[in-house]
Amino acid sequence: MKNTNHFDYIIIGAGAAGLMLANAMAKDDFFSQKTILLLDRDAKKTNDRTWCFWEKGEGPFDTIVHKTWNHIFFRDEAISKRFKISPYIYKMIRGIDFYNTYLQTINRSPNLFFRQETVVQVTDEVNSVSVATAQSRYSAKQVFNSIFDYKMVVHQKKYPVLQQHFLGWFIKTETPVFDVDQATYMDFSIPQEGNTRFMYVLPFSETEALVEYTLFSEKLLAKTDYEQGIENYLKNVLGCHNYKITDEEQGSIPMTSYDFAEHHRLNMRYIGTAGGWAKPSTGYTFMSTAKKIPVLLDYIKTGQPLNDLSFKNKFWFYDLLYLDVLAANNEIGHQIFQSLFQHREPQLIFKFLDEDTSLLEDISCILACPKKLFIKALLKRLL
Repeated sequence: MKNTNHFDYIIIGAGAAGLMLANAMAKDDFFSQKTILLLDRDAKKTNDRTWCFWEKGEGPFDTIVHKTWNHIFFRDEAISKRFKISPYIYKMIRGIDFYNTYLQTINRSPNLFFRQETVVQVTDEVNSVSVATAQSRYSAKQVFNSIFDYKMVVHQKKYPVLQQHFLGWFIKTETPVFDVDQATYMDFSIPQEGNTRFMYVLPFSETEALVEYTLFSEKLLAKTDYEQGIENYLKNVLGCHNYKITDEEQGSIPMTSYDFAEHHRLNMRYIGTAGGWAKPSTGYTFMSTAKKIPVLLDYIKTGQPLNDLSFKNKFWFYDLLYLDVLAANNEIGHQIFQSLFQHREPQLIFKFLDEDTSLLEDISCILACPKKLFIKALLKRLL
């Protein structure tokens, strides 16, 4: 009798990485006769997050993009400027739109199954992997796990571990406040208080926007501190006194160049944030994940051990030096970005952060940063 709890593949977590992987498998003939189980403790019925990214012109996610911007705004004590980012477009996807679209693909696929269950244990065995949930126990030839726990990274001291943590309010104002075609990428005009702190604003109309208080630092704040930061910014910088909070989002993304490879196994691999797919220097994860999924998919077809695949490249080392600097001098983070936006065009900065630049372009971006701090970090790493 066939074991109905055994699958060829199990994907744990129906976030960006899990759903992208499941979607890619559903559309690839190689997996048409494979059984695939997707597990998540949540039904994915709410708009619990937003993802933003930039890309040139049209892209594969355009059908679910909620809003786009053709300009970004950057402000610091030395620069306050609106930038046209063509040929790039800054795009935002709502979580609920992403979930609905990708889960529809899964529901239409006869060999893919989504079950709302909480995973409590994953055990790597000789030729398979066992996955226990609160309701049942499953097994698979290979498992892809997107559950991230900060314990994965804080047990070591070789690589700094910071967090991009934030609280955002979706607000509606009584009078026009926002420039609908301008996303405030970073506004460092707020008090830094020994950290790297900035405001991030995504307008949906002249009276509606997501206003987010963001930090790059080691420790989280009390929720009231984020709220006070947003209130002060709305009042003192945007001149907005009358508004209604319609929703909010809060999160923390790891910023580290720690090599997650030690957690992978022959038949089990971590993906998404849990696999180190968040861009260490910025926390941007969505497009980083989208670029890695096709590589992982092709690798799965080879049948090689899952822990042999590596995504490490030269940008990993650049990010490591940046985080070394930021961890040792968290209060000067704004100076790094100020120097970049003051001396380089945003198109080159985006290309660099997308990891698409040549060596000469890399050097150009690096030389735009405060040199002494990075040279010190480099020498410390080399020695």
